[in-house]
Amino acid sequence: MKSTDFAKLLAGYLSRYLPGQRNMSPNTIISYRDTFKLFLIFSRDMKGVPPEHLALAHLDEIFINDFLVWIENERKCGISTRNQRLAAIHAFSRYVQVEAPEMLLRCQRILAIPFKKNGRAALDHLTPDALKLLLEQPDRTTSDGRRDLVLMTVLYDTGARVQELIDLVVRDIRLDTPPIIALTGKRKKTRHVPLMSKTAKMLSDYLTERHL
Repeated sequence: MKSTDFAKLLAGYLSRYLPGQRNMSPNTIISYRDTFKLFLIFSRDMKGVPPEHLALAHLDEIFINDFLVWIENERKCGISTRNQRLAAIHAFSRYVQVEAPEMLLRCQRILAIPFKKNGRAALDHLTPDALKLLLEQPDRTTSDGRRDLVLMTVLYDTGARVQELIDLVVRDIRLDTPPIIALTGKRKKTRHVPLMSKTAKMLSDYLTERHL
């Protein structure tokens, strides 16, 4: 049986483009793969188009919107999961519009499908009193307590992710004026974040205490 254009592009996207050119993590690739696994099930069961016959010509904004409705209503998925599946389809559409320019208009219409707002209230910021109480919890008379206080202070001051803090090494910290810390996040992207003087002093004391 001759492969469809959709099959060829999807295979190349998952097996070569994401891991090779985009250097995506295995977990991200699995998430994208699972999206298209559901997509193939939807195409077969709800649209009467089996996977071996699914072609790019079948895909348009109506097809995708019907898939998203099916995700929510039939699969009982929440808005965040619905948006995650749409994000995977958007990413594939960006790939398709370059690999198959004749699909450019159709892909752009798919890319115009909006994400749903989940309606969750924004998280409140810590009040000064709450922050003060939180930072008073570590026992400053012990080495571990002073370490914990430094970790909590740096997290709050920089907005770093926990993994970014775990990956931090001494050379990422500059204590000369103006003090700056280099944080390396997802996809190895580095950002430089200024430090408050009190945070820089705490870091300096910590590095001295630990002979770093």
